Amino acid sequence: MQNSINHIEYLVVGHVTRDKIEGGYKPGGTVTYAGQIANALGYKTGVLTSAREDYDLREIMAGLEVRKIPAPEDAVFSNIYDENNRVQILHNRANDIMAADVPEAWMTADIVHLGPLTNEVDPNMIDLFPNSLIGLTPQGWMRRWGDDGRIYATSFPAEERLLRTATATVLSEEDLLDDGMLERYIEWSNILVVTENFAGCTVYSNGNRVQVPAPKIELLEPTGAGDIFAAAFFVGLHRSDIDPVRAAEFANHVAAHSVTKYSLAEKVVAWREVKFE
Repeated sequence: MQNSINHIEYLVVGHVTRDKIEGGYKPGGTVTYAGQIANALGYKTGVLTSAREDYDLREIMAGLEVRKIPAPEDAVFSNIYDENNRVQILHNRANDIMAADVPEAWMTADIVHLGPLTNEVDPNMIDLFPNSLIGLTPQGWMRRWGDDGRIYATSFPAEERLLRTATATVLSEEDLLDDGMLERYIEWSNILVVTENFAGCTVYSNGNRVQVPAPKIELLEPTGAGDIFAAAFFVGLHRSDIDPVRAAEFANHVAAHSVTKYSLAEKVVAWREVKFE
């Protein structure tokens, strides 16, 4: 699995993480959840990440092609939930992932998902994929942290260029600093989706604003829902010939049912249990 360079259909880039939980750690990160849901949706998926050499990814990345950039530390987070809010603490960070790290065979992927967590993804990477549907989950570029590791939202230097270049951008309402940032992102984005927890999401495209409600579900475990939504949305865009509202309806369905399960393996196939109308 390590350093594979076979052709892929869905490429996701960012740090795989160790998320602190009571009594130990569990794997996390956009690449983990988005990679497995893209695979479950039928796309041959590649993951470009960075972690310690001894972080064994064979189980959590089963079925995926993986290229891992060795690092002295893994990306380690704590996620603290308070009702509908989340506080994140960054304990350690893996290495940056540069444009030069992308295998040439992966530059023809149908879908490219840039999903940084700690400002680790080189913004210049976006220029490598002129024929791909490019999706951004930019929250990792929109983060700052102090000595205590607590993460706060911020703007980032390359935001306008990245949003204008990408096919679609997905972020949470919690990632936005203010209404002015939202207005700028709407102006710059070809398609912008703002997720709104249990309310679903709002899609901004071609001057239109459409609120897309989420299915009503019983929440068991919310980790990874945003990343699962994003990957399902990008797949939905690709399959629907760029119909963002239809893609958002599908992504809401997939993400909502993921939070009714506990394990990664269950989360990425939970959507199959309930027919998408």
